[in-house]
Amino acid sequence: MPLLAQQTQPAPAQTVTPIATDRPAVTDSSIVVPANSLQLENGFSMTSAGGQAGFDVPETLVRLGIFSKTELRFTAPDYYLNTDTGAGFRSGFGDVAIGVKHQLGPTPGGFDVSLVLALSLPTGSHSISSHGYDPQLQLPWSRAISSNWTAAGMISLYWPTEGASRNFTGQFTFLFDRQITKPWDAFIEYAGNFPQRGGPQHILHMGTAYKATPHQQLDFHIGTGLSSASPAYFVGFGYSFRLDLAGHDRVRNE
Repeated sequence: MPLLAQQTQPAPAQTVTPIATDRPAVTDSSIVVPANSLQLENGFSMTSAGGQAGFDVPETLVRLGIFSKTELRFTAPDYYLNTDTGAGFRSGFGDVAIGVKHQLGPTPGGFDVSLVLALSLPTGSHSISSHGYDPQLQLPWSRAISSNWTAAGMISLYWPTEGASRNFTGQFTFLFDRQITKPWDAFIEYAGNFPQRGGPQHILHMGTAYKATPHQQLDFHIGTGLSSASPAYFVGFGYSFRLDLAGHDRVRNE
């Protein structure tokens, strides 16, 4: 009797979890990086304010997934060239910040929500640093409204040190994101800063991001101020990538 070939079931389809970044929008991503993954988000921007052009680089945010819904965060010091400090245009390194992000969603209503707690440390140059330990709290959220459209936003509270006291500042953002193709999306966003002292800043912002691979992203963005206290305009671009470390489950079965 001839032997029959062993019959096997086809392997389940597998997909790589794509990169999700906090840039280039002001609104952060509402989800965390996967556990045992290291993500670096980097960029460059030019801002025009008071008739002067200032530059900011490398805008590096390091995100390390430590649990399925929790990540550690480190904001590297940026170098600011000819930036508007309120007391004049200055150059130098900014402060570093450390923080943690915990994903609260998805909620029963289909919302993804995260809580971000961070603390800025006075490590920057004398002309740029706030010279204080400045806490901040952010609550980014998002919700799919169709197969191609997503609404998102963020409520933030900041306590920056300005002179001898803190200038409590609230921030509100809202955006619509359109998935143009699977790796390519674009957004339009409103961002408002409301400091305890000084005029409000209203910004209209738009940009696009392209995932060159599931773990790499290129982005471009541009914005304009809508109030006298806002910058005249700003423009920037960035490159982000994710490394999946040993022990990371890089794929999920569908």
